Amino acid sequence: MTGRITDILRYPIKSHGREAVARVTLTEGQSLPWDRHWAVAHEASDADGSDWVPCRNFTRGAKVPGLQAMTAALDEADARVTLAHPELGQLRFRPDDEGARLIDWTRPLMPEGRAASDRVVRAEARAMTDSDFASVTLCNHSSHRAVSQKLGRELSIHRWRGNLWFDGLAPWEEFDWIDREVRIGSAVVIPRERTGRCLMTHANPETGARDADILGTLEAWGHRDFSVMAEVVKSGEIAVGDEIGRA
Repeated sequence: MTGRITDILRYPIKSHGREAVARVTLTEGQSLPWDRHWAVAHEASDADGSDWVPCRNFTRGAKVPGLQAMTAALDEADARVTLAHPELGQLRFRPDDEGARLIDWTRPLMPEGRAASDRVVRAEARAMTDSDFASVTLCNHSSHRAVSQKLGRELSIHRWRGNLWFDGLAPWEEFDWIDREVRIGSAVVIPRERTGRCLMTHANPETGARDADILGTLEAWGHRDFSVMAEVVKSGEIAVGDEIGRA
């Protein structure tokens, strides 16, 4: 059986905004183009972008829930990002040389007692995804609906901050894809591991307020996982509407 891609999402600045695109080219051994291309290192982090480091080195939605309500638009030609937030308005800037503007703009969202955002770093080695390998996250609408039904309310897909959303397959079928080839359009990926989830998912993507016990809901299935992180093993262009399924 095959499903179809419904959404392609990238996050140019890790934990700071989401952006939908219609098509992308996946490249063997790399993450989604421009995904987690920048990140905001906090004052307790030594991250400089020269190598991949774990997510705890960065300001992120698990610690700063207000960030979840942010959207992004990237101008690839000049590497300029426009961010929008319901409380902060808009900010258009170049992360490479105007990072201080982002730090100042997001300061009202920072909870007390947390390491403050300090600087914007650019990924020189590879995208700053949460996995220790270059990954693309695959999310199943059927699994998402199962979580919504268990919780008893409709949830936004943006709680999960995934890259590729597909529909038309059984709930949790993606967990059976681990270490098996999956074809998406003309590209092939291999899911390597399930995505363990954190408090980021508790924050509403419209308001930034924590309003749902997602982790407790997932535990009904005996885990705290949602989606799978995949390695691109064959390059190819993919687009919304393309088929996805076991190769």
